[in-house]
Amino acid sequence: MNLHKTLITISGMTMLSRITGLIREVLIARAFGASAYTDAFFIAFRIPNLLRRLFAEGAFSQAFVPILAEFKNQRGEQATKELVDHVATVLVWTLFLTALVGIATAPVVVFLMASGLKSDPLAFEASVNMTRIMFPYIAFMSFVALAGGILNTWREFRIPAFTPVLLNLSFIVAALFLAPHLSQPIYALAIAVLVGGVLQVAIQLPALRRVGMLPRLSFRLGTAFAYPGVRRVLRQMLPATFAVSVAQISLIINSNIASHLQQGSVSWLSYADRLMELPTGLLGVALGTILLPSLSKAHSLGDTVEYSGLLDWGLRITFLLALPAGVALAVLAEPITSTLFHYGKFDAQSVVMTSRALVAYGFGLIGLILVKILAPGFYARQDIRTPVKIAVGVLIATQVMNLIFVPFIAHAGLALSIGLGACLNAGFLYAGLRRKEIYRPQPGWRMFLLRMAGATFLMAGVAAAAAAQFDWIALHAQPLTRIAYLAGIMIAAGATYFIALLLMGFRFRDFKRSSD
Repeated sequence: MNLHKTLITISGMTMLSRITGLIREVLIARAFGASAYTDAFFIAFRIPNLLRRLFAEGAFSQAFVPILAEFKNQRGEQATKELVDHVATVLVWTLFLTALVGIATAPVVVFLMASGLKSDPLAFEASVNMTRIMFPYIAFMSFVALAGGILNTWREFRIPAFTPVLLNLSFIVAALFLAPHLSQPIYALAIAVLVGGVLQVAIQLPALRRVGMLPRLSFRLGTAFAYPGVRRVLRQMLPATFAVSVAQISLIINSNIASHLQQGSVSWLSYADRLMELPTGLLGVALGTILLPSLSKAHSLGDTVEYSGLLDWGLRITFLLALPAGVALAVLAEPITSTLFHYGKFDAQSVVMTSRALVAYGFGLIGLILVKILAPGFYARQDIRTPVKIAVGVLIATQVMNLIFVPFIAHAGLALSIGLGACLNAGFLYAGLRRKEIYRPQPGWRMFLLRMAGATFLMAGVAAAAAAQFDWIALHAQPLTRIAYLAGIMIAAGATYFIALLLMGFRFRDFKRSSD
């Protein structure tokens, strides 16, 4: 398998997902702006999203994929199918019951997530109602996470990478066509989440059938829990759940803090987070998707050279693209925010406030992506305890940084703490991989980083000088002109970066890599 081509394929699908995600956010910003009701929706949507990351995608994938790869490579198709059937039974029914509990206790859950919403009873009630509508989403997404783990292990990356597009399309349709017909238009977004979950499950079924791994759900939970492979997954999930929960606890704390800040703070952070997710999805998610099954296979075969080489390739690609992306987000925060969101109810103040959060995220972007590359280095070896210990320390450090930053820069302080915490996390993960001799850097890193720094500095100078020539908020009346200016600046900055690299001796062929 050519990893470079696979990365391009997955990044292309992820790009489509992120573009449709941006369109959805533009429509939400235009229709609803940054208000108490958008805060209520983003809080409500964050609750099933947190549980999805906690139980479905995060902890589950980290525990399940390495064991699935071991079964596939060493035990044959029949044993692998039994593992899939029993794991699916446990996962789906457990999260279905969790969804029922969540619906019943929605007021308590919303209060714990964002107690500041209590100051506006109507917004709090709306958040509770939308939470109840969206809670079944975690059951649908648990199946999607299972399917994604299976398909990625079978090197079928396209469907899992494309799947999020369906949720975004559901949002777009709801914002355009459903919201105008509801007495409370914001509820259309909650309905879109539920419909998007159903669509994401539906698209997985044919792909699973093609690889012969369509799960057969059973009501015999006792039998499924007793299966040895399931017990192994659950044993791995316990520390993995704690590892993922540390990050989610940090998000819950940050959401609660934001709900007590100026009205709109939750929304400003959410819009900035959407912009930040473009590079993290294109690079971090795509690389993590490729690396985990490849690393798991290398570990199961005892190939330590291939294992270290895969990590080295992932780190070089990350620095090549994430470093300039983070700098560009910080330098062009206001041009990007105003060009994408400054329409309808999204006013000039929201542009300024979202831009501040985006600048803060830009400082930590490379850390957010590096964690997605370095953590699989432990997960593929079924070592989840080390990332857990690191994550606990990072949680404490992040909240200390909140105490320092939030009083001075409000909601942007929350974004800065998350980004710097991710950089700290990445640093400790890297040190752990080196200390255990799991990863040995290949020659040439010093010159590589010097070239990166020089090219990024030149790119930042070109972008900053060009962006300073325009009043981006005043261009509100000329949206096409504003789009053209931003596109021109981004093309010029990108060209400066890559031309500088080429002049300093960089060659793209050096990044080609294959994996069996």
